[in-house]
Amino acid sequence: MTRAMFVTGSMCHGGAERHSITIMNRLAERGHECHAICIKSDTDQFNRIHTPEGASVLCLGATRYFDAAALGRFAAHIARIEPAVMVAANPYALMYASLATRLSRRRVPLIVTFHSNRLLGIKEQLQMLAYRPLFWAADRLVFVCENQKRYWMNRGVLSRSNEVIYNGVNTDHFSIACNAQQRGLVRAALGFRDSDYVIGLSAVLRPEKNHLQLVDAIGLLRARGLPAKALIIGDGPMRAAIEIRARERGVEDDVVICGFQNDVRSYVAACDVMTLCSFTEAFSLAAIESMALGKPVVHSDVGGAFEMIVPGLNGYLFPVGDTGALVAKLALLTDRVVSERMGNNARQMVETLFSEQAMVDRYEQTLLEVCATGLRPGTEVPG
Repeated sequence: MTRAMFVTGSMCHGGAERHSITIMNRLAERGHECHAICIKSDTDQFNRIHTPEGASVLCLGATRYFDAAALGRFAAHIARIEPAVMVAANPYALMYASLATRLSRRRVPLIVTFHSNRLLGIKEQLQMLAYRPLFWAADRLVFVCENQKRYWMNRGVLSRSNEVIYNGVNTDHFSIACNAQQRGLVRAALGFRDSDYVIGLSAVLRPEKNHLQLVDAIGLLRARGLPAKALIIGDGPMRAAIEIRARERGVEDDVVICGFQNDVRSYVAACDVMTLCSFTEAFSLAAIESMALGKPVVHSDVGGAFEMIVPGLNGYLFPVGDTGALVAKLALLTDRVVSERMGNNARQMVETLFSEQAMVDRYEQTLLEVCATGLRPGTEVPG
C-alpha cells in the first residue's frame, strides 16, 4: 500500500482533471491511500473523488497565479500527511508541488503527468522556460503518447526518468449498450431525424478545440446535398461565437449545442460519427471514449492522434485547420455500413490498447517503482 498525494491546478471539467480523479479512485480501490490537492477554487469535479477512510481532499483556494498563503497551506498538509509519493498533473501543479515539498522539509518522490502537446501563446512559451528546471528535478515524467514525448524531450522538457502511459477508459462503462429504439428517442429529443447524418464533437467550448471549423464543415456538407447536422456536447466561453458562426453560415437549425453533460454516452450514441477539430491535443480522452462507444473518429492530425486512429480502419485524420480535408473525410462516412464497420474496429482498438485497467496497472507500477528505487538522473524507463 502506498500513500500518494495527487495535485491538480483545479477540478474543473477538463481531461487532465478527469484523468487524475480516475487514477486516484482506481488506486484507492486497490488499497492505496490517496489524497487530493486542488490549487484553485474550481471544484466542479470534487464529488467524483472517492474518499475511503484515511483519504483526504483539500482545496488550497489560491486566488492568484502564485499564492504564498496557499503554498503554506500545502506545505503544512504535506507535513501532516507525509505522503510516500506525489503526482502532479501538468506544470502549474508541478510548480506548487515542488515548492511546497521543499517548504515542508520533506523528501517526497515527485511524478509529473503532462497532458499538453504544444504551447499556442508567447505567455505559455515563456512559462515553460521557467517550468523546465522543475521537470528536470522531478523523479519521473509521464507523457500520454509517444509523439508528445518526442516533441517535448527534443525541447529539453524531461525528468530523471521518462515514460509513456496511454490514456485509457473504462470499457465496461463506455460500452455499446444503446439499442436502436433508445438511440432514436435521444435523436428525436435533440431534434434529429433518423435520416440525418449527425456529427458529434465532445469538448469544452474553448478556442483551441476549434468548434467553429465543424460549423463551417456542416455548411459545406449541406451545400453538397448531404443531410449533415452537428451535435456539440459541452459548454464554455466559445458558445456565443459558435452560435453566431452558425447563423452566419445559415446552419443555425443544423447545429445543436446540448451543453455540459455528466454522462455523455447517450449523446455520443446518438451520433453517426465523432470528430475533433483541435489546434492542439495530446491524447484525447474524448476521442477514446467515442471509439469505445463504437464511433469512428475524424481527428485533426495533432499530438498522438495517429497512435489511436488508423485511417480507413477506425476513423480518419486531416491536417489541422484544413476544412476541405475535414469535409472530404466526413463525407466518406455518410455510408452507415462503412461507419458502423469502422466504429466496431474503433471499439476493438480501445479494448486492446487503451483500457482503463491497463492504464491504472502502469500507473500503479510507476508509483511503486519511484517509491522503491529513488531513480538516478538519466534513467530512462522502457515503453
